[in-house]
Amino acid sequence: MTALSLTGVGRWIGRHLILFLGLLVLLYLFAPIFVVILMSFNAPKSKLSYTFDGFTWENWQHPCRPFGLCDAVGTSLQIGLASTVIATALGTLMAFAMVRQRFRGRSATNLFIFLPMASPEIVLGSSLLALFVSSGFGGRLGFWTILIAHVMFCLSFVVVTVKARLSGMDSRLEQAAMDLYANEWQTFWRITFPLVFPGILAAALLSFSLSFDDFIITNLNAGTTVTFPMFVWGSAQRDLPPQINVVGTAMFLLALFLVLGGELARRRRNARAR
Repeated sequence: MTALSLTGVGRWIGRHLILFLGLLVLLYLFAPIFVVILMSFNAPKSKLSYTFDGFTWENWQHPCRPFGLCDAVGTSLQIGLASTVIATALGTLMAFAMVRQRFRGRSATNLFIFLPMASPEIVLGSSLLALFVSSGFGGRLGFWTILIAHVMFCLSFVVVTVKARLSGMDSRLEQAAMDLYANEWQTFWRITFPLVFPGILAAALLSFSLSFDDFIITNLNAGTTVTFPMFVWGSAQRDLPPQINVVGTAMFLLALFLVLGGELARRRRNARAR
């Protein structure tokens, strides 16, 4: 092999090395998801088997066959949606206040908002449990205590996400709108809110994912209420129903649909703007 050909090979590797490494990282990240999708069509020979023993549609046809699975999923969806709405509304208002207003203790407030994100979940969960017990809710742990806990830890993620969007927004756009005789209300709804909305939507999706997925904080403050992560943990002690993989696959496909739908909508807007 000549030196010229070696140089050509080296250049080709240099141009495609980043792409190759990126594909490897993506494959590593998505490998567990591919396993979950595959196992959603599995017909296991025993309850404790987690090997692919045969293909079947039965898991998708009867997703609620394991007792309590659909109830747990419904509880997680209710808590996830409620905590997302509350945390997104409060977090968005807090982000606007922290970016647009100057007040004493602003730096300390930024630090305190970041702390729940940096603290281990076991610390936050045990602290909330101590708070509920000391407040007289020790024997009434359940849906509402889980909801309060989820709002509290989702709030930090919403504030940070929306704050980043607000900080990167050009304030001259709002000034131009007001120079064109738009009042503050019109400027907010026609200029500010559409520009900030992608950050708010991202914060809401992140909050829902964190709430639906949470186990440690939920387990400490759930009482007798069972969410989907708790159902999975409890089932793993006895058997492994393949319908769990059906729920996981459905949630992944829903998230994929939302991401692709948002990307297609963004491209259509850009095409119309041109």
